Amino acid sequence: MRYPAFIRENDCIGFPAPSFGCNIEPYRSSFDHAQTLFQAMGFRTLCGPNAYAGDGIGISSSPESCGKELTELMCEILEHVDFDQIAKAPPKWFMGYSDNTNFTFLLTTLCDTASVYGPCAASFGMSPWHPAIEDAFRLLRGEKLESEGYPLYEISAEKDEANPLAPYHCTEERKIVAFDPAEGFLSSDNPLSLAFSGRLLGGCLDILATLCGTEYDRVAAFTEHYREDGFLWFLEACDLNVFSIRRALWQLKKAGWFRYVKGFLIGRPLAGREPLMGLEHLRAVTEPLASCGVPILLDVDLGHLPPMIPMISGSLASVSYTPPEDRFRIRMELR
Repeated sequence: MRYPAFIRENDCIGFPAPSFGCNIEPYRSSFDHAQTLFQAMGFRTLCGPNAYAGDGIGISSSPESCGKELTELMCEILEHVDFDQIAKAPPKWFMGYSDNTNFTFLLTTLCDTASVYGPCAASFGMSPWHPAIEDAFRLLRGEKLESEGYPLYEISAEKDEANPLAPYHCTEERKIVAFDPAEGFLSSDNPLSLAFSGRLLGGCLDILATLCGTEYDRVAAFTEHYREDGFLWFLEACDLNVFSIRRALWQLKKAGWFRYVKGFLIGRPLAGREPLMGLEHLRAVTEPLASCGVPILLDVDLGHLPPMIPMISGSLASVSYTPPEDRFRIRMELR
């Protein structure tokens, strides 16, 4: 696994836009403010040609332009990304989430290069920084490679066109749900502690299910290469409802992606929070994954309902969880 060098003062932080650009509010103002903050910290900043673009359909610009931008510094842009060239170049940290799974996941599985599943650039423009944003920045500097998560999360954001620098509006108490293959769901009446480790891999389930079975799906070779480490899959969903989540997990399992799995970290879903026809998120996840015979932690700080723990895809991680105190910890190692 190739690990990029951590960033230092006077380094350049670049901003490509392979997915959504910052051409409209509140993203433009928060992105501008993020650059001002980075520059005040002693970093140089460089915007890619599409950072402020908005002429694409669902992405900042044309697939060709976005693909070229990534190569030189997502589903439909992948054919325009030269992964062979990226694999030969000195590694750089790439951080993003959601649609950026197209690059964070493939950078790891195709180029054997670690990436960070974490907040996008505009989030660094909030004032003040939430501890999760501070953690993501400290991770890029090599100062903090572990996390215990965060006590509250956001359901309804206060950030909008009139208030583009608003921080996360965290009002909901986090409560992780733990599933053990032998004991079932854990609780204060069944306070079994869990500990497991493996190589981190994952991202947005919407994107991963789309990549599965395509020419970019080289998960079998990647997991075979690192089979002795085993894998911790971190997964979260954006637009998928509960039935789509269950089908996507079934698909990945039947495609062999979860060979050598040691555990699952499941983030809070965005659209999949609402039950449908008696199926809720808890069952949508555990029913297809229980047969893997490994621990499952649900509603982890990960994904579209912030804050999110920055995850180094490709790193070796150890996880521990104790139900009564809702104590969660993840520690990542670059080896």
